[in-house]
Amino acid sequence: VTGGGTGIGKAIALSLCKSGASVAILSRNAAHIEPAAAQLSELGLTALALPTDLRSKAQVQRAVAEVVAKWGPIHILVNNAGISGLSRIDDEDDGKWHDIIDTNLNGMYLITKEVLKHMPDNAGGRIINISSVLGKFGVPGYTAYCTTKHGMIGFTRALALEVVQRGITVNTVCPGWVDTEMAALGINESAALQGITAEKFKAQAVAAVPIQRFLDPDEIAELVTYIASDAARGITGQAMNICGGQTMV
Repeated sequence: VTGGGTGIGKAIALSLCKSGASVAILSRNAAHIEPAAAQLSELGLTALALPTDLRSKAQVQRAVAEVVAKWGPIHILVNNAGISGLSRIDDEDDGKWHDIIDTNLNGMYLITKEVLKHMPDNAGGRIINISSVLGKFGVPGYTAYCTTKHGMIGFTRALALEVVQRGITVNTVCPGWVDTEMAALGINESAALQGITAEKFKAQAVAAVPIQRFLDPDEIAELVTYIASDAARGITGQAMNICGGQTMV
């Protein structure tokens, strides 16, 4: 589980562990994943923290090799790691664009490519990518983030066909607003952009969700765990919304 130290990724790691999986948690921020792995271990679950910058092919190869050496073939990859943030098209600094693209798309590509070398054929292999409803529609000021989340869906659809003969499924989950630190950052940034308070922006955001609330990370984790199970063996190439009705496409 990449980006497994906080928010949605942490909830996914916990859910998979509780279902019997041994889970490696990857992030370039060791301060996030080491406490998360320790918490799982304290619960008697099997977890491993691996500080990894997904933008580095060498670091990705080293992390995957460590997982394989410890536990053998890899059966499930959850590409959850991602960063967001305003990246206005009139910003003179291109750094934010490149950082978001490199992390969210190139990082996903590098680790998926490496993991597939160690994922056995016809053994229930799963690639599960965490996109967003912003992979289905656009938001002004978030061009880079929307680009990557749309890109994850295209990556999923093509890769699903590429590995289908190996008995591996590839799917994308597209959450709407989820109660996480990343969402709080987005609320603060968007509120500032509109010149309103964070409280007012959040109220507007909740009002735009038909179920009238933000989702909990555990709700995303439960869907991912289902997709990772044998019960979902007939599902591949899909981009599934879990958004409280925020989008119907």
